[in-house]
Amino acid sequence: MNRLYAIGEVLIDFIPLQKGCALKDVTAFERAPGGAPANVAAAAAKYGAPSSLLTKLGRDAFGDFLLEELERAGVDTAHIPRTNDANTGLAFVSLKENGERDFSFYRNPSADLLLSEEEIDPALFKAGDILHFGSVNLVDSPMKQAHRKAIRAVKAAGGLVSFDPNVRLPLWDDADSCRRAILEFLPKADLVKISDEELEFVTGIADPETALHSLLRGDVKAVVYTRGGDGAELYTANGRCVSPGYKVDVQDTTGAGDAFVGGFLFHLLKQGASPDNLTAVLEQHHGEMLRFANASGALTTTKKGAISALPTIEDIQKLMDSQHAPA
Repeated sequence: MNRLYAIGEVLIDFIPLQKGCALKDVTAFERAPGGAPANVAAAAAKYGAPSSLLTKLGRDAFGDFLLEELERAGVDTAHIPRTNDANTGLAFVSLKENGERDFSFYRNPSADLLLSEEEIDPALFKAGDILHFGSVNLVDSPMKQAHRKAIRAVKAAGGLVSFDPNVRLPLWDDADSCRRAILEFLPKADLVKISDEELEFVTGIADPETALHSLLRGDVKAVVYTRGGDGAELYTANGRCVSPGYKVDVQDTTGAGDAFVGGFLFHLLKQGASPDNLTAVLEQHHGEMLRFANASGALTTTKKGAISALPTIEDIQKLMDSQHAPA
């Protein structure tokens, strides 16, 4: 199997022990490893894909903790340098009664933003590898240039590029800066995952179907549209496929979208997807891939945290068997 490389942030999520409180009213938190690219890498690794994270950590106790947790999750950490120039990033989360979240981030900058393009080795990438990234680390920083170099390198090697905008507006000076960065990088991806909460913000188009088709430009061959508990849809130039969600007891939605992406990319690697055969692989295996990804995301919401809440393949199979969600 080829390798998944996720590039971007890894941080500590401080998750409240109480639900239904505004962040200012939370009195106790528990720490959990987080950051969307790290969550995706951990999910793919847990399901059996070779998985690496490209980021940078501070030389601090939180950085030590994250390295240990990533290694425990099966993620290759050989390409994570450490720095004294910034601390490891932190995010404080408040949970609403329905498990949805609000965030407060501490990074000005955090160590991950200091990963430079000189620290990206193009020789890492091979044909059939997948590079996955989000928008959180596309703010103006050395890390933004590192993304550009990594994308060029994986494309030159014959690999796939996956992009999940994962919009986090509190991290940007203004909404327009966030949107511009997303629209600059989106056409460089072969596969785009976008949620129902992000679609109109990114595209400026109110009608979902029109908006989704507008994303099929540049190198984009497929768009995966996630709708929370209502499941997901796959759009290609040749049509649309729908896969319903699963009913679970939602405790915390942190990392659910990342668990979905990790499960989906695991299946792409399993099927030997490449830029040349991506559409054919998706058309042949979309049912299994969407069911698995939906179950992966759903089960992650039944526990607190992201990496610590990832289900096993056996648990995913049990859920798929028990609810028999058709694709």
